[in-house]
Amino acid sequence: MRLMTVTADANSHFSKLSLSLASTPEEIREVQHLRYKVFVEAMGLDALVNEEGLDRDVFDDHCDHLIVRDNRSLKVVGTYRVMGPQAARRFGRFYSEQEFDLDRLDHLRPRMAEAGRACIHPDYRSGGVIMMLWAGLAAFMRREKCDYLIGCASISLADGGHNARALYHALNASNLAPAEYRVTPHLPFPLGEAEPGVSMHMPPLIKGYLRSGAWVCGEPAWDHDFHSADLFMLLPLAKLDGRYARHYLKETGDV
Repeated sequence: MRLMTVTADANSHFSKLSLSLASTPEEIREVQHLRYKVFVEAMGLDALVNEEGLDRDVFDDHCDHLIVRDNRSLKVVGTYRVMGPQAARRFGRFYSEQEFDLDRLDHLRPRMAEAGRACIHPDYRSGGVIMMLWAGLAAFMRREKCDYLIGCASISLADGGHNARALYHALNASNLAPAEYRVTPHLPFPLGEAEPGVSMHMPPLIKGYLRSGAWVCGEPAWDHDFHSADLFMLLPLAKLDGRYARHYLKETGDV
């Protein structure tokens, strides 16, 4: 089901891009293949290598999958996996609950949607694709009548964790959630003290969350499979920065 079509600058060429929800098993396999290329092959995650060349798990069959497609090549160039409150209730949990104890957020569950597995093809990272995906998230949340967006945002540990520690210690009071929204990682990533002289790099997904007004809800979890430190993010739509609200919450069509 198509949501919108826009013209976006991708790799110095103008491409016609469309945003939709995966509606067939074949489209979900396209999503899983892109995720495999970006997460497993590009990041060198040997533990997740498989002959099918697909990144998939038990959540895929219970989630919706946003797709950005290049209409010239028909290639899927971006995706985001989303789970609404009803799907989470039927399945029994959100993906984030594998890494974090969300008991403090129980009162938000009927109005909470989860986004994850954000993935963009390397040739299409100029900004247009992620903006479309966030607009698709906004449309999904309207459909599900959700007021809160949650998700895990990963920081690579390829450098030994120095960047992850520097990023967390650099967060200020406005970035951290109030105590009543804090969650606890099942397997905490060891932070230690702030390390002097570390050159900090903020992943685009975390930057997008923070610019939109999201909170970091406590210390990061240690994800061994993806060799990352994961932050739990919570974005109340009432807190969404005005500039981003005007962009993301504009009419994008029915999901």
